[in-house]
Amino acid sequence: MAKRLLIVEDDPGLQSQMRWCFSDDLEVAVASDRNTALTALRRLEPDVVTLDLGLPPDPGGATEGFLLLEEILRLAPCTKVIVVTGREDKENAVKAIGMGACDFYQKPLDGDILTFVVNRAFRLAELEKENQELSRQHSSTSIKGIVAASPQMLAICRTLEKIAPTDVTTLISGETGTGKELLARALHDLSHRSAKPFVAINCAAIPENLLESELFGYEKGAFTGATQSKKGKIESANGGTLFLDEIGDMPMSLQAKLLRFLQERTVDRVGSVSPVAVDVRVVCATHRDVRQLIDTGDFREDLYYRISEITLDVPALRDREGDALVIAQSLLKSLGKQMDRPTLAFSEDAVRAISSYNWPGNVREMINKVKRATIMAEGKRVTAEDLELKGTPATMNGQLNLRQVRENAERQAIVQALQSSNFNMAQASRLLGVTRPTLYNLTDKYRIEQSAGTS
Repeated sequence: MAKRLLIVEDDPGLQSQMRWCFSDDLEVAVASDRNTALTALRRLEPDVVTLDLGLPPDPGGATEGFLLLEEILRLAPCTKVIVVTGREDKENAVKAIGMGACDFYQKPLDGDILTFVVNRAFRLAELEKENQELSRQHSSTSIKGIVAASPQMLAICRTLEKIAPTDVTTLISGETGTGKELLARALHDLSHRSAKPFVAINCAAIPENLLESELFGYEKGAFTGATQSKKGKIESANGGTLFLDEIGDMPMSLQAKLLRFLQERTVDRVGSVSPVAVDVRVVCATHRDVRQLIDTGDFREDLYYRISEITLDVPALRDREGDALVIAQSLLKSLGKQMDRPTLAFSEDAVRAISSYNWPGNVREMINKVKRATIMAEGKRVTAEDLELKGTPATMNGQLNLRQVRENAERQAIVQALQSSNFNMAQASRLLGVTRPTLYNLTDKYRIEQSAGTS
């Protein structure tokens, strides 16, 4: 498909000059005012637009041009807009970039420079399309809510897809905020039990004296206030999946009873002498080191082996190479739609801050920061300040180290380019703007794998 360019210029002479700057393999349309430009935008769906801010009925000002810029960014947020300004009109050029234009060009016309700027915009549009497609491919698991591009998370997703159709008891471990419940729900959704209930209970959030009756239920008269019989969470999950969150915080007094249930698949309600058979798949999660809890006598070793027939160790966001930016962009897109701000994008300083920040609260922290930024951002760009990440540079031993910052950024850019290009060295070198021999030297320098293994 031919590349498509829309030239918005009210001077017929400049229209002709600009048209002749471009080769025949480019599909070019011309508009001289806001209405004809919007018509051409809908008809042509251009990849790039050059926009003269001085349009009728305000050819001497920029009001009409800014109105048109807003409408283009709203109707076609992926279109790259190059604003054309006068030689001394830097203020409007800066304002246009802040609104969402990708570049600017100053009159008088220079064919070579204009061609260079427009071709750069086409390349940017092409790279964004490629990255979106690759991100979709990288995240093309059937796992609802999980956005991942890193080898670590993709390996977990592949394992999850394999074990989901089985009834194997699974333990999901990882720091708070890494998405353990999402993975548990995915195990349920991808299983033959998906039409049945998914019942979750947080073992750390319920007082010890209430947890037993919540899990196992009780009979009428079993204790003061038990005016009628009630099913517990385990019975409520019959036929489906029981998710025991923060299993590492389960009191020792209940661990023996849970072990018995896992062995016999029957529950004894509090105050009952008749066991009830229950068919459930059990998935557990914890942010604690269960092996350490066993060593300190706070967790039964036999229960651990029962709940961990398969273990999924979810890495922290800081250890998932490239995922922070991919997840942040996905969040900005979905939250932007929810809040009627679909054209928002991250500024360069925001991208750097997202990639270098340590994310101690993992994805949960990121959701909060991106949600706040979506509300607070002015114009079309979300900045590091909007994310409350301003002034969080990479450090070494608590001291700023410029060489380490530069090397970390360079390594991360190389890893991201390799992942985005599916480890095609030629494509990755083009993304990075370096030659293939240079890229090979850099991958050797940073000991980065040149194939889809771990790096």
